[in-house]
Amino acid sequence: MGVLTGRTALVTGASRGIGRGIAERLGRDGARVGVHYGRSEAAAKETVATIEAAGGSAFAIHAELGAPRDAAALWEEFDRHADGVDILVNNAGIGTTPPIEEIDEETYDQVFAVNVKAPFFIVRHGLERLRDGGRVVNISSGLARAAAFPHLIAYAMTKGALDVFSRDLSKVLGARGITVNSLAPGIVDTDNTAELLYGTTDGWAKAAAISALGRVGETADIADAVAFLASDQGRWVTGHWMDATGGSLT
Repeated sequence: MGVLTGRTALVTGASRGIGRGIAERLGRDGARVGVHYGRSEAAAKETVATIEAAGGSAFAIHAELGAPRDAAALWEEFDRHADGVDILVNNAGIGTTPPIEEIDEETYDQVFAVNVKAPFFIVRHGLERLRDGGRVVNISSGLARAAAFPHLIAYAMTKGALDVFSRDLSKVLGARGITVNSLAPGIVDTDNTAELLYGTTDGWAKAAAISALGRVGETADIADAVAFLASDQGRWVTGHWMDATGGSLT
């Protein structure tokens, strides 16, 4: 039996990239996983199929984050499949923004709606569904602590706000034995970073050089860290900002 057997997880933005890696890892650890997606049903079903092929259990749920009533719609879909949640991973987000000289108000509002408002109200509407002793993990970014890519200022601001949410929410939910943490990836090989990594001949080498470990992150690196926070071994870690950048901030 896996260490998460008998528990139910919800991972937002789980149809691809880091979210998919997290969903698959939690599934391998025994959790029944709600695979949220915003656009690609086919990709979400692939994630579900991968989890099931490995002997796990999963279901896909759709909700367009950043739209009116997005959190309520997400939970309405979730409730069709499960009657409570033990592990909530707020991973979905807009991963880039134009520089300050180019960004308009509509784009600014949208990135905050998806990256900050949606996680807040997903938790807000999920409070009665989140079981005592549960886990909340918010996927942040190393850019919340370092101006490595200052042209992404609006994106970095959203992750800073998410970190404050994690810190303060840990005090709100601590009495119920629920831990709340932020996990901050660095550069990870996903479709979001494809232009950075593959757009130039030396992109990969430059990205790898940022890490103290001399390589680009993989989705499994982030998923394994989430799995620790979600497990009983992470029970005494809460209100914490975990650096999962591979030493990119050192």
